[in-house]
Amino acid sequence: MKTNILGSIIITAVASLSLASCSDFLDTTPTDSASDKLIWSKYEYAQLQANYMYEDLNLTNGYGDGTGCTRDCFIGLSESLTELFKYGGYNYTALNRIPSEFAYGTSSTLTNSYVDSYLGCWGSMYRYISTANQSISNLRKYGTFDEAKKTEIEAEFRFFRAFYYFTLAKRYSKMILYTENMDEYTKDKEPVDRATVYQQIYDDLKFAGENLPESTTPNGRLTSGVAYALMSRAMLYAERWQDARDAALKVKAQGYDFADDLETPFTPGGKGAIFQFCFDLTAQTHNFDCYYSPGGDKLAYSNPVSGGYGCPTQEMVESFEYVTGGLPDWSAWHTSQGTQETPPYEILEPRFAHTILYNGAAWKTREIESFDGGADGWLQWMKGDMCEGKSTTSYYLRKLVDENNYFANGSRCTKPFTFIRYAEVMLNLAEACYRLNDNDGALDALNAVRTRTAVGLPQVNASGDNLFAAIRQERKVELAYEGHYYWDMRRWHLAHEAFTGNRAHGFKIVKEPNGALTYYYIEVDDQNRNFPEKMYTNPIPQSELENNKLITQDPAWN
Repeated sequence: MKTNILGSIIITAVASLSLASCSDFLDTTPTDSASDKLIWSKYEYAQLQANYMYEDLNLTNGYGDGTGCTRDCFIGLSESLTELFKYGGYNYTALNRIPSEFAYGTSSTLTNSYVDSYLGCWGSMYRYISTANQSISNLRKYGTFDEAKKTEIEAEFRFFRAFYYFTLAKRYSKMILYTENMDEYTKDKEPVDRATVYQQIYDDLKFAGENLPESTTPNGRLTSGVAYALMSRAMLYAERWQDARDAALKVKAQGYDFADDLETPFTPGGKGAIFQFCFDLTAQTHNFDCYYSPGGDKLAYSNPVSGGYGCPTQEMVESFEYVTGGLPDWSAWHTSQGTQETPPYEILEPRFAHTILYNGAAWKTREIESFDGGADGWLQWMKGDMCEGKSTTSYYLRKLVDENNYFANGSRCTKPFTFIRYAEVMLNLAEACYRLNDNDGALDALNAVRTRTAVGLPQVNASGDNLFAAIRQERKVELAYEGHYYWDMRRWHLAHEAFTGNRAHGFKIVKEPNGALTYYYIEVDDQNRNFPEKMYTNPIPQSELENNKLITQDPAWN
């Protein structure tokens, strides 16, 4: 292609480059037709290459793939692999029956190829890593603009590389480590262990934290605080407690803080958020609301998609405390014979109503009717192929769903996906301090989350195993449906006990002729759940085993 045409392409792309706020979606205009030297000749052009990586990051962990799920796995919300969330339809798709198959964990379903297909990410992550490495290499080789700007761009690429390797390290016990030295890309290459990969992740995030700009306003662009926040998360997985603690404290020192309410961190540029993926009707949207809104929205607001695909369970509901602290006794509702006693929804802590829609909850301009035959309705598990907006548990997801979306724009949704926020960092700090035997530091961080204005729960005063249990409980509730619980239980090595031999539950609510409501405690599984210990790691994909003669299958999957 001739140079003048290349220049025209890049000039046109640069003219569209804008990222002033979260509402200005990051432009991802293609640049792969331009020569390497031209791409790296100016900072603005190099930014366009970085924008490709932002898009990949979004597809990896945001709403943006069009399936309506957060992409930490390919079967919807990862909480569906636990007792906290249930996909209700029984047809054979990733947002219906398949998550339940994973949760049941039979030997006939949890095969190498099956797990790799739905929970693996080897091929896609290595494609992204290759792009990041090539970009760093070319930036150093061809970059002719200001050195400070070159360092900032490299910091972005190194953050991306760290994130992709972290996504692998959560899953695999051994990996192939590639850096910006492109000579390392050989057909056969020895794998390295997790510890080696986590060191690379740490080094990349340290570089990013030291060289990205500081800002406490999330605008869709990477900052120093984002890098240290991800480091606080990744180092917990690596069991590098001091590094996790130090990273969390760096985030705190930069001036991040909690919002005064629960919803603000999930709104564009909202306080309490650290990094968000942003959407705009004129650029890119997602379909999350249409998959997870209660079914009554279809009738009330002409929702083009049926909704209610996945729903919170009674186990999640019973994880919330009273507004004054302490867990309620739900035994009165644990009866298949039914009770007309009203559940204590109205006196649960604020995070309950922010997370879960229940029968009678205020939603948009109406009240939820999740009783059998109500506007939102109930569906018996295994008795219908498609949920069609009905819930198998009589609950619906509220957190992450946009209450201000009345579907005037069809299925298109624009609520940002908050990838990491201050509350998580404080809980990362609490756990790191606990592991370092800093009981006071752990309590301070834990209670900062519990007692903040938006929550208002009493302080915890605990130590030892009781403190660790309190940290686990707080993570379950505070970070519900943000993609942490399943992976937390894996890294804590508690999943094989917690996710085995039990079933999830919900309510079937019947409205009697006199208007009274009867609550029947029901199972929403047709078999016991099971988490075999081999699921603490993922199998190496067959394609990698065939292409790389120096790597062997993880022993758990032989």
